Parts: sequence; C-alpha cells; structure tokens
Amino acid sequence: MENNLENSFDNFEGNTLIRAASEVDRTAFYKKTYSHVAGGVLVFIIFEYLLLQSQSIVEFMLSMTEGYKWLLLLGGFMLITTYAESTAMKTADKSKQYLAFGLYILAQAIIFVPMIFIAAYYMDSGAEILQQAALVTLALFTGLTAVVMLTKKDFSFLKAGLTIGFFIALGLIIAGVIFGFDLGLWFSGAMCLLAGGSILYQTSQIKEKFTTEDYIPAALGLFASLMLLFWYILRIFMSRD
Repeated sequence: MENNLENSFDNFEGNTLIRAASEVDRTAFYKKTYSHVAGGVLVFIIFEYLLLQSQSIVEFMLSMTEGYKWLLLLGGFMLITTYAESTAMKTADKSKQYLAFGLYILAQAIIFVPMIFIAAYYMDSGAEILQQAALVTLALFTGLTAVVMLTKKDFSFLKAGLTIGFFIALGLIIAGVIFGFDLGLWFSGAMCLLAGGSILYQTSQIKEKFTTEDYIPAALGLFASLMLLFWYILRIFMSRD
C-alpha cells in the first residue's frame, strides 16, 4: 500500500523520481544532466572570454577584490545563486530553468574575472596554470562522480558536515577580509575537500531529489560544485607560481 502511494506521488503530473524510474529513463536523465554540465562549462568559457575583452569590466572587478567590496560582491553572488537554484527547482518551465542556469553561469564568469585575468596576464606560466587546474578539476569531478555511480553508495551522511564546513569557511572568509589576513594554502586545500564532498553528496542525492524532468536543476547543482572545486584548485596552482 505504501509503495503504491509513493509511486502515485512520484508520478504526479507525469514526473517520476529517479529512484523509481526505469533503467532507460534513468540513463536518459543522467545523459541530459551531464551534457548540461558540459554545456555549462562551455558557456562559462565563452562568457569569461567576452568579459575579459572589456577593460572596464576587468578594472571594475579588480577594484571589487579590495576589502569590504569583496564581501559585497560575494553577497551579491550568493543572492544570485539562491535565486537561480530556487527558480530552477520551483518551476517546470524549461525556458525559466534555462534562464536561471544561464544567469548562474554568468555570475560565475563575472566572479572569476579577477583571478583568471591575473593568472592569464600577470603570471609567466598563466596559460599552463589554467590548463592544469582545469584538467585536475575535471579529473577529480569525473572520479568522484564515478565513485558514486559505480558503488551506488549513499553519501547523505555528508550533509551535516558540509553545512557546518561551509558556514565555517564563510566565517573565515569574512574574518580574513575584515582583519586583513590571508587564509593561505591550507584553506584552499580544505575548500577542495568540501567541494569534493559536495560533489559526492549531490551526485548520490540526485535519485532522491529529482524527477526525470529535473535535469536542468540537477546540472546546475553539479556545475556549482564543479566551479567551487575549480576556484580553489586554481588558487593552489597560482600559489605555486
């Protein structure tokens, strides 16, 4: 009886939770989800290239990395992130979901401008650093995703630790800006671990949270974790130069 009620709920409006979907539907969902993650990366690269062509944008973003302005920028980024994620999850309208995803990708491209500009134009091996950081990020993302898919392990136990970890990280970032100290290499390493844990958690939770039609919000969540991982891996590589 319980299973019947659950299945009836899962199929509300013709949508089925991934855990209750057929093997064919699950495979199609995962293909769509990861193709959208890949598409998000491509759009990010295009946005980043276009933004870096504007001297005024670059100068403005570099100025925003100073002191309290960085906190304002992070606050704005978090608001856009919250809006994009909630919009993608709450609506079944694909055009609105794509708009939310595109807005989030643009926000990521904007906040990356200062770091990528410094790496590309002020470091002797900037092109190599960007390439190596990107390759390591993609390799780790693929590996962590494969661990979840192959072992089918439930990583929901990571939720509490990730939540506490991200709040501690946010507190340290704010303290670093206010008191003017550099968080250093250890912080970047810890954030890479948090990002990796987020990828494991989100990948394992896909089948519990999303229906077969939710490949865009699922891709948005995975893309967010991927970009967080890239941010701190790039910081680590830049600190070595």
